[in-house]
Amino acid sequence: MTVTTTKSTLDQLFDETLWNSLNKFYIAEAWLLDERKLRDWLDLFTEDMVYYMPRRKNVNRKELAREIPARGTDLPFFEDNRTLMQVRIQRLESGTAWAEEPPSRTRHLVGNLVVEKVEDDGTVHAKTAFVCHRSHGETSTALYSGYRVDILHPVNGSWKISDRTIVLDANVILDKNLAIFF
Repeated sequence: MTVTTTKSTLDQLFDETLWNSLNKFYIAEAWLLDERKLRDWLDLFTEDMVYYMPRRKNVNRKELAREIPARGTDLPFFEDNRTLMQVRIQRLESGTAWAEEPPSRTRHLVGNLVVEKVEDDGTVHAKTAFVCHRSHGETSTALYSGYRVDILHPVNGSWKISDRTIVLDANVILDKNLAIFF
């Protein structure tokens, strides 16, 4: 019996080399976060980066398209540039960030990578799902899940993120602080 295979439309849209490269990048990024190598993690971003996490809204089915507010229309959890991220990291490393003393332990699991668009210059628009477990002190734990939308640029054989939007599945955060990165 002879089996013939043809490339499906999905296979034609899926560039395995690109997907593998991005997947390796995201796995390495997760380890940097979990090992608290925050300066190395920040080096994965461009100088003009934006790190944005909007608040989510509860809406009815007819308004689902407006569930996540557009930038500038609502107060986000954070909307940081590189300078603000450097300040946050410096503060976390200083020991004076009382909410993170002792430092939280995290485990970032990233998957479901989808390459949504590749521009002519190699810029990639990608989306990943994540689960992040945070353990702090003796009894405090939190579980975050959601997705991230990134714009990545090829730089010297690797990737740099210029824009990250983090969308949590929950619209209310019950944790005592939000001093970790996603």
